[in-house]
Amino acid sequence: MTTTRKQFSAEQKIAILREHLLENMPVSELCDKHNLKPSLFYRWQKIFFENGGLVFNQKRTQSAEKALSLKVESLTKRLQRKDEIIAEVMEEHIALKKEFGEL
Repeated sequence: MTTTRKQFSAEQKIAILREHLLENMPVSELCDKHNLKPSLFYRWQKIFFENGGLVFNQKRTQSAEKALSLKVESLTKRLQRKDEIIAEVMEEHIALKKEFGEL
């Protein structure tokens, strides 16, 4: 008889960890309730604690990305305006050359 593995989503894993950490449900009860091995539960818990710092750094990363995005947008607009000015000046230059018969 083969058993199929149940795939838990990230939200489900967090909900199971929460039952233990916040509601003080024993690991043995959790494992029976959700049909998982204690070693799997402890692996999830280890991963959760090892990567928990990323959540706190995410806000800083998002604000840095937003600032960078705004800077890129601003520089892109400035570059576009400079290109427009150069095009106007070149147009005037060519018109003057034609006027004086240099072209």
